[in-house]
Amino acid sequence: MSDYWVVIASYLIGSIPFSYLVARYGKGIDIRRLGSGNVGTTNVWRNAGPAAGIIALAGDAGKGLLAVELAHCFGGPLLVCLSAMAVLAGHSWPVFLGFKGGKLIATGLGVIIALSLPVAVLAFAVWLLVVGISRYVSAGSILAAVSVPFLMLAFHLEGPYLAVGAFVAVFAVYKHIPNIKRLVAGTEPRISLKKDLRR
Repeated sequence: MSDYWVVIASYLIGSIPFSYLVARYGKGIDIRRLGSGNVGTTNVWRNAGPAAGIIALAGDAGKGLLAVELAHCFGGPLLVCLSAMAVLAGHSWPVFLGFKGGKLIATGLGVIIALSLPVAVLAFAVWLLVVGISRYVSAGSILAAVSVPFLMLAFHLEGPYLAVGAFVAVFAVYKHIPNIKRLVAGTEPRISLKKDLRR
């Protein structure tokens, strides 16, 4: 398979809107019209329930993992880098949903798992710690994403892989600008596990 087709396939894989599909066909709701309007795991969790949120997380992370593994089969680090960025772009700007998608955190997790499991585990630990203390999912997502390139440097992952880590960090912050504004204003909603698990 040509490198170009691998990158295109990665974008199309990323464009599969698992969060939208889980909410639409599992609960009969359009997640774009509820809550934050974001087509992502957290919004599905809050509006369709924890089970739907977990399924959405698995689907969105899985497509990131799949795209990177596909690139590994057909090329080297540069193709892996391009495919990783393509699947993340597909998730964030999906052709199947009018280029309005998620914030790349779940798909980014799948990408990082494929590139380096230790980095993914530590970044997830950052997310758990921040969310556990603050109960702000957005804050945990931002700080976990920003930690990725630094963790990659700590594990001596450089070149194209580090470029992917930087891409994840920069675009995660960019996609969370509305959340950052709400955090500063004190209006960002917190997650409540007890309340959500009763659903």
